[in-house]
Amino acid sequence: MSGSSLSVRDLLLALAVVFVWGTNFVVIRLGLNALPPLLFASLRFTFVLVPLVFFLLRPNVPMSNLVLYGLAIGLGQFGLLFIAMNGLISPGLASLVVQMQVFFTIGLSMLRTGERLKPFQLAAFALAIAGMAVIVAHNGKGATIGGVLLTVGAAAGWAVANQCSKEAGKVNALAYVVWASLFSLPPLYLLSLWREGWPAIAAGLSQATPTTWAVILWQSVGNTMFGYGVWAWLLARYPAATVSPMTLLVPVFGMGASALVLGEPLESWKILAGLLVMSGLALNLFWGRRKPKLIPIPEQSTP
Repeated sequence: MSGSSLSVRDLLLALAVVFVWGTNFVVIRLGLNALPPLLFASLRFTFVLVPLVFFLLRPNVPMSNLVLYGLAIGLGQFGLLFIAMNGLISPGLASLVVQMQVFFTIGLSMLRTGERLKPFQLAAFALAIAGMAVIVAHNGKGATIGGVLLTVGAAAGWAVANQCSKEAGKVNALAYVVWASLFSLPPLYLLSLWREGWPAIAAGLSQATPTTWAVILWQSVGNTMFGYGVWAWLLARYPAATVSPMTLLVPVFGMGASALVLGEPLESWKILAGLLVMSGLALNLFWGRRKPKLIPIPEQSTP
């Protein structure tokens, strides 16, 4: 594993990923205008899997790791997130709430390593929870309680996927994401057929425009293959506490893009919620990197 600090190249890669992830919430909203959420998620992972699965060797990781990653990222993160964004939470707020994944990721890493929670991490989590409380207090104004809970569930799914990719070690990141998608698809398609029904699926496919297919392509190539491929590669080389907090910038890009492209209003309470959550993320990132000051011991004169 590399050192605890990102190299310049890897920092730029991480920034590119969080930019794609942040602006992707606008792209998701555009896709949901035409497609039911679970069908949308199914198509996303279909185009991640095909045709690359025929050209990339399966990564040398336990099958259980691939299965869990595929379920966590497909059904857990994007299945829940797409349902939430289908009228239950706005794109800007979704980009903010899903950042709870940082705390879930660090918590899972601690459970696996036996490391204990530090006081500053508890304070950081409390700030983020306060931000969530502000959003819940404005239930129905850009987000419902159900939408917040679904998005928090998506954040938990993302965290599980982060831990899986970290434990997979140094593998071909693209092959890892592609092969894991094989296990995302069955539950997504089955749930889409069960919950959305064939008439809604057929209507969504018939109403799909070139923009809809471009959105799906962006989801599969830009967001998943590039974004999660690079993220898995970074997590295999750096501690989770170094990489995960980079997603602090996702809500900045997400809320900004939602305001610019979709005209989502940035009311004062949304800004307050964003500041609280991002303050918690920042505290977790920067406090943990503080080096304790050494207190000089005064010399004692000999008697």
